[in-house]
Amino acid sequence: MKAIVARDRAAGIGGLSLVEMPCPHAAENDVIVRVHAAGFTPGELDWPATWTDRAGHDRTPSIPGHEVSGVVAELGYGTTGLTLDQRVFGITDWARNGSLAEYVAVEARNLAPLSAHVDHTVAAALPISGLSAWQGLFEHAHLVTGQTVLVHGAAGAVGCIAVQLAREAGARVIGSGRADHRDTVLGLGADSFVDLREDHLEDVGKVDVVFDVIGGEILRRSAALVRPGGALITIAEPPQVQPENGRAIFFVVEPDRAGLIALEHRLRDGRLRPIVGSVCSLAEAPSAFDPAHRTRGKTVIAIADAD
Repeated sequence: MKAIVARDRAAGIGGLSLVEMPCPHAAENDVIVRVHAAGFTPGELDWPATWTDRAGHDRTPSIPGHEVSGVVAELGYGTTGLTLDQRVFGITDWARNGSLAEYVAVEARNLAPLSAHVDHTVAAALPISGLSAWQGLFEHAHLVTGQTVLVHGAAGAVGCIAVQLAREAGARVIGSGRADHRDTVLGLGADSFVDLREDHLEDVGKVDVVFDVIGGEILRRSAALVRPGGALITIAEPPQVQPENGRAIFFVVEPDRAGLIALEHRLRDGRLRPIVGSVCSLAEAPSAFDPAHRTRGKTVIAIADAD
């Protein structure tokens, strides 16, 4: 099969190349997915799991990418809940070869069924971004109707999903970002927008939840915005400042079939729409990691023709 491989951590993007690799083996409870579209996280070339297995041993050449949408091509021994030729999407394991390939081995529990009319390109933009927003808002922040949530980076892959989910949950939503993101964020359903370059963040006032994807100075200043009993939630870095009488939580997204199913229902019904920034071929995937290439929303790699 064709795949993008990473061979040298020091080489960064320059160490990525399109090569022929053996097709993956389906272990117990695994599924082999024929990949139609894949997503990746730009920073994953810095993740230790990209280069070593769980025992700390070198596993290069490794295949990056941890979001997948495709069709079940093979079932491993003992695999239940999915069938051959079924459309699926989900998250691949952090410490195994990923989705920037024609085939990928995935634990069945990390995949969810995908409705026939949902495009693979759209579905591949959702797993990590969608579950990050879902888990941050509902499992960590415990967001409920009537609360106010401030979403930093609201036009990004994770932020745009967080805005839509919070709005659907009955929260008042404030989105932040650059000035040219204003119309996008308000179009997603945010009640108001904060230009992080020109507006005074502190003018937002107190909120029940801050959902942060930026980190740094924005994360530090946001702690003072959290009401007593509220939560500062971030996927960027561990917070250095705690809200007064509130919680500060840094988390890493976890695979979750139930969460994927809930997100897919919203996608199918038109209640949720990821922002797909650009669609590249597998051969173009190495350049898609370059920050200069990135566009608003999620970059998706299209691999197989539509089923």
